[in-house]
Amino acid sequence: RRHTLALGRVAPAGVLAWAPPVMGIPLAAYVSVGLLLVGGIAALPLAVGALLDRIAPHIARHALPVLAVERARRLRETAAVATSGVVASLALSVALTVMVASFRDSVTQWLDAVLPAQLYVRSAGGVGDTNHLPPDFVAAVARVDGVARVDTLRATPVQLDPARPAVALLSRPLVTAPGRALGLPLVGNPLPVPDGTQAVPVYVSEAMVDIYGARAGTWLPDLAQAFAGPQARGVRFFVAGVWRDYARQHGSVVMDRADFVRLTGDARVNDLALHLEDSADENAVRERIRALAAQHGAGDRIEFASVGQIRATSLRIFDRSFAVTVWLQAVAIGIGIFGVAASFSAQVLARRREFGLLAHLGLTRGQILGVVALEGLAWTLLGALAGLALGLAVSLVLVHVVNPQSFHWTMDLVLPWARLLALCAAVVVAGTLTAWLAGQAAAGRDAVRAVKEDW
Repeated sequence: RRHTLALGRVAPAGVLAWAPPVMGIPLAAYVSVGLLLVGGIAALPLAVGALLDRIAPHIARHALPVLAVERARRLRETAAVATSGVVASLALSVALTVMVASFRDSVTQWLDAVLPAQLYVRSAGGVGDTNHLPPDFVAAVARVDGVARVDTLRATPVQLDPARPAVALLSRPLVTAPGRALGLPLVGNPLPVPDGTQAVPVYVSEAMVDIYGARAGTWLPDLAQAFAGPQARGVRFFVAGVWRDYARQHGSVVMDRADFVRLTGDARVNDLALHLEDSADENAVRERIRALAAQHGAGDRIEFASVGQIRATSLRIFDRSFAVTVWLQAVAIGIGIFGVAASFSAQVLARRREFGLLAHLGLTRGQILGVVALEGLAWTLLGALAGLALGLAVSLVLVHVVNPQSFHWTMDLVLPWARLLALCAAVVVAGTLTAWLAGQAAAGRDAVRAVKEDW
């Protein structure tokens, strides 16, 4: 009944949501989610009263809806208790749905940004940076009929901190033509290198920001240890931008290939991104490149993958990884509906005299069941609205706090309204049907007999 106490739990939830992680674990964010759920459920009587007070005047001329709405309105605490399970389970289901949809949409956009070419060739059989493509083979691929442009990629592990896993240093062409984009899914705009400095611009992933503090506009001195040659003496590395990297959780650094070759003198590559001509046949290009690889002794050391294959495989792995969330949602909703069934069953058994009185006043058994079903509709509809609101609030914490603090990457919030509304509608239908079934036994002859016993 003390709504200020209930709402007072929501305020610290907002503060805790932005607290830093503890030993890499977002403990404060988890407490925030718990406070949101507890505070939201405790404030249900206030929400029930506010909504039903506005509905009541519009149904004053309809007897059955009046009976259902007025009872829920006068016994709002009972309605809150009955629907609290639905609210909690639906809120978590909504939050999980929003988080997975947001992550999948962000991964899809990321794949479109990091896979601009139609065909990819990579060295096979090596671990890390141990297997490379022959230089003469790389030069020959650029002259194959149907290939418009070849972008090379070198991935080198770099140990910036002995206590942490290695960071991936990626060298690739970043500026291939005037006005051409970097080809990286940047978070924000790239920064120019400060004037008067002999610096090399690099672009770090979001994990580098969280783990090593490499924010845009700062310097990255730890990277200098990866370049031990005399041509790299005195070189400083300027963080020109931050980009999203969903493939490397421990951090990655991207620099222009020309800078990498100049500082190391090493022009070896691991991967080739082939931009094909508009009229080129992808299968024919593959056969020509296989023939070239055989000529240069690399026939068994290359692998092909089209952008469609990589994209489909990546999304299939993603969907398989999160397939269990569908079953978790079904279990959560089932538990919530079971709570509604138990509450309604207990109430209708205790209300046999009430149902008997309604029967003596002229209501048929079907009308009495209609009242019970309308009560279930009113309660579960309120629970669905409250669960949807709480779920959206929890999803904000999951997407913008828990995910970056746990995995060191961000994503855009996506609200799949069709799925969310279908989820809420399923809960309302199931709750209404559950209430109607619970009232079956109590609305029969036993209810009339219970009234007669009082006489």
